[in-house]
Amino acid sequence: MNNLPKIKTKSGKRLGRGYGSGKGGHTSSRGTKGQKSRRKMGILFEGVKVKKSLLRRLPLSRGKGKFKANPKKPLLLSLDDLNQFKSGSLVNINSLIDSGVIKASEASYGAKVVGRGKIENKLKVALPVTKSAAAKIKDAGGTIEV
Repeated sequence: MNNLPKIKTKSGKRLGRGYGSGKGGHTSSRGTKGQKSRRKMGILFEGVKVKKSLLRRLPLSRGKGKFKANPKKPLLLSLDDLNQFKSGSLVNINSLIDSGVIKASEASYGAKVVGRGKIENKLKVALPVTKSAAAKIKDAGGTIEV
């Protein structure tokens, strides 16, 4: 008889539903007074007065992108910016930094070529490009490496 499987499970006690719930009436195991007895605690509540909470310790930033990890978008380069490269050369982030088109500090955001302007040289572009920029690069005899 001891090895028979259980076929009935007992549901947990529902707090705050009166005497019939099996967990008291009145305060329902929450104690008498205070924040914890009245409502749920805030998710960022840390419970001490002396130490600043996490949100107070973070630097203040305003606006919609407040909690986004990387708010910066890629730098937009026109085709005119690529004209300073010699024909047949490879255009990527490192070559843009070496030629001084973008700063090394801005390179972490990436770069994207847009179809503004004209291009004269055949270039190998290893950057994200728009459709119009891709068409102009191919018309000039260049290639796009993905």
